Amino acid sequence: MTDKQVVFAGEAILPAIGQGTWYMGENPGHRRAEVSALRAGVDLGLTLIDTAEMYADGGAEEVVGEALNGLRERVFLVSKVYPWNAGGQKAIAACEASLRRLKTDYLDLYLLHWSGNFSFAETVGAMETLIAQGKIRHWGVSNLDLNDMQALWQVPGGKRCATNQVLYHLASRGIEYDLLPWCQQHQLPVMAYSPLAQAGRLRSGLLNHPVVNEIARAHSASAAQILLAWVISHQGVMAIPKAASVEHVQQNAAALSITLSAQELTALDKAYPAPKGKTTLDMV
Repeated sequence: MTDKQVVFAGEAILPAIGQGTWYMGENPGHRRAEVSALRAGVDLGLTLIDTAEMYADGGAEEVVGEALNGLRERVFLVSKVYPWNAGGQKAIAACEASLRRLKTDYLDLYLLHWSGNFSFAETVGAMETLIAQGKIRHWGVSNLDLNDMQALWQVPGGKRCATNQVLYHLASRGIEYDLLPWCQQHQLPVMAYSPLAQAGRLRSGLLNHPVVNEIARAHSASAAQILLAWVISHQGVMAIPKAASVEHVQQNAAALSITLSAQELTALDKAYPAPKGKTTLDMV
């Protein structure tokens, strides 16, 4: 383990790389490998596991629940609630359903998956009720841009938000213009989902970019490991890549030991420049 860590809610110290579970639980034939990958990740120090009621209609939470057997106390467990469940009794019921699938009696962190159906005041109220009931320890948000974060901050209790989980990778740097600096100013950790981009042309372009691969060769690393190292080089940012095999999770964990030089960071910046103005928040 390295010193690359992120402080959550002023108390939990977590590795800057965790484990995502998007697309897990969709194929029963992959379940054993997915469970093994998550358990191996915990053993390697990737102790944050992120999931959601949306993923495979709860199937990913069931995979995580199986993986947590005997490991729960070592894991910082995160799940997310649909916007249409993020208020009142719906939030209580949704959280309880997630807990049943996860085979645990509490979440370390519960996130609003994206904004929409309930007001921030209603969502904050529901989250605080869940804390009072002992069902969650902290709450946060996902896919909220700066204007939404500022609105949340004006709601009573809104400043108790523990994180904002957003899409962030080398080819999607829009948050650097205003959202990321605001979060850093408020010491609010950012969780980067899809840190290697989604599958397809964009991801292929990143993994095959000559600058990325030149740096990878210099570190005896893979392109994916360089991309993860780039994401977590930013203050207060952690990455939550999905790894559905033990080999893949081992590679992700090894990225914690990579420190990019100033020259390498400059080269990556030139290859994929940050936007010079406000852009729409990327979401997938």
